[in-house]
Amino acid sequence: MQYRFADRIARVPPSFLGELFRVSSDPAIISFAGGLPSSALIDVEGMADAARQVMDEEGRTALQYSTTDGFLPLREYIAARYRNRLRVPATADEIQIVNGSQQCLDLFAKIFLNPGDHVGMERPGYLGAIEAFSLYEPVFHTVPLDEAGPEMAAFEKMVTAMPVKFFYGIPNSQNPSGCTYAEDRRRGVAEALEGTGTLFYEDDAFGELFFDGRPRVPVTRYLPEQAVMSGSFSKIIAPGMRIGWLYAPPEVLRAFNIAKQAADLHSNFLCQKILHRYLTMHDLDAHIRKIVSVYGRQCRLMCDLLDDLLPELRHTTPQGGMFMTATLPPGLSSMKVFYAGIENNVAVLPGTPFFIDGGGTDTIRLNFSNASEEKIKEGMGRLARVIRSCMSP
Repeated sequence: MQYRFADRIARVPPSFLGELFRVSSDPAIISFAGGLPSSALIDVEGMADAARQVMDEEGRTALQYSTTDGFLPLREYIAARYRNRLRVPATADEIQIVNGSQQCLDLFAKIFLNPGDHVGMERPGYLGAIEAFSLYEPVFHTVPLDEAGPEMAAFEKMVTAMPVKFFYGIPNSQNPSGCTYAEDRRRGVAEALEGTGTLFYEDDAFGELFFDGRPRVPVTRYLPEQAVMSGSFSKIIAPGMRIGWLYAPPEVLRAFNIAKQAADLHSNFLCQKILHRYLTMHDLDAHIRKIVSVYGRQCRLMCDLLDDLLPELRHTTPQGGMFMTATLPPGLSSMKVFYAGIENNVAVLPGTPFFIDGGGTDTIRLNFSNASEEKIKEGMGRLARVIRSCMSP
């Protein structure tokens, strides 16, 4: 049988995600390659208690079909948190629950992109977004990042010279770099976009994970009618629940809701009920403080070990989140390091999947959230030996 797949499938870049999860599941390998939050910090007991209460008190309702936009009390909780933390005047009517923020990427692209439309992204950019958008066959334009955010001259040139439908960015603890936009870059991005036809898609998956606990002003606050913002409980509660959301202007949400209903009718209602019950029973801020305390120590340890064991590598120094990138010595391939690392039971992610227009052959992404301090010490020692061996004639 010859299967006649749509042309778009052949145009999607090869995925590295399956390889990541395979590597992360091998207990012999110390993996810095995946994007997993710490399993040790998931509140299993608290979640189990919330699940028992939901099933005992309203099980028949929780196991029934529900509305496409999501459980209203959960949307109200998210909107209130936006108002209190970020001074963003969100309401529940502006929140749509989705199956993890990855679904936001797919549905947003579905309602905005025709083949050949123009999309802007950071360089390097999140590989999950590259894969999601690629299905809709856009033309990608990238803007280089430095430690303070997108290079503004390149950003301004892109949005004025090209009919870009939307620019996708991660201002807080960007994936893969770990960089955070400085305040002047946030304002600069908003000023450059104002009055254009370009939307700003603000992926805020890591906004709660700053090591200093201080919220950063979202770009969305400067562009209330020209920006959308996605968020997720995956990094702060549990990724297996697959609950995220989109905050967007009503007209965008109306189109988004149509696409969402066609895709899956609604997100997992049982998990929405359990999650909301958990949030009403527990102090989320205290839980997040515990997470960022651990991640901050692990990040500092990884940076120190890079400086001590591999001083020839340049690396970013994240203010939060789960990732950093390192630049290898000239002539050393990140794919060579990846395969040699697997043979020596340590995994890093090559930079190439994050560069839609080519590049990244000399960079690696490192995840510091899903390995204990002991494993970070052992794993970085293994990585140093691997890189030394790869550099040997």
